[in-house]
Amino acid sequence: MAKPLRILIPLTCLLLAGCGGQSDDDAQLNALDNELAAMNDGQPAQDPQLAEALAGQIMVDPGLTQTSNANAVRPPNRPDSDQVPVLPPPGDPVDPRTLKSAPKASSDCPECRASAKALTLGALAGQQAANARCLAGLRYSAGWAGHLPAAFAVYPGSRLNEAAGNDAGGCHVRIVSFRAGGPVDKVIDYYFTRATAAGYDADHKRDGAQHVLGGTQGAAAYIVYATARRDGGTDVDLIVKGG
Repeated sequence: MAKPLRILIPLTCLLLAGCGGQSDDDAQLNALDNELAAMNDGQPAQDPQLAEALAGQIMVDPGLTQTSNANAVRPPNRPDSDQVPVLPPPGDPVDPRTLKSAPKASSDCPECRASAKALTLGALAGQQAANARCLAGLRYSAGWAGHLPAAFAVYPGSRLNEAAGNDAGGCHVRIVSFRAGGPVDKVIDYYFTRATAAGYDADHKRDGAQHVLGGTQGAAAYIVYATARRDGGTDVDLIVKGG
């Protein structure tokens, strides 16, 4: 509860030395100093008004306590809700005993250097496997991943990123990007095994972490870009024309 104004006036007068005559100023200030010093030593105040003013409860307005520091800036107490979670690598159900080993990779890989400049799947396909007319008609949809030739189906257990294709005008182009759970050497062996079993030839090249496996069968062609990931999986871009 607030103290009556009349109680605070004597204390204010003592502090400002404006209520008594100038001749009493020093005496009043000395008396106040002595009494405050005595209170610091544990002795009770002699002036009842001073004792009440110092020891009384401070007035608080409950309505204002709810708005205190309402606009203060403070760090968040939790991470931002729009952070993208880190997904674990997908599983790898492929039995390595069913695979043949791809030939040793050549270190001369112009396809690797060209792929580094491609910003889209269409641009990547334009480096190797399809002409401009077919690329101009590409349509992007995850459904194209289900229309790959059987020899080049998406590596089992993979997580699809993007897919595109075009069947107009005899193009028959498929471009699929995905994340495989198997290591890069195993992914290359998987597609080497399937491609050669389907009658395609195979050429294996490498530049650092990126491997390229490609080949043809008549007018049909394929190329696999496989890049090792730090988590042990593989990022794959697969392009198939015809077949």
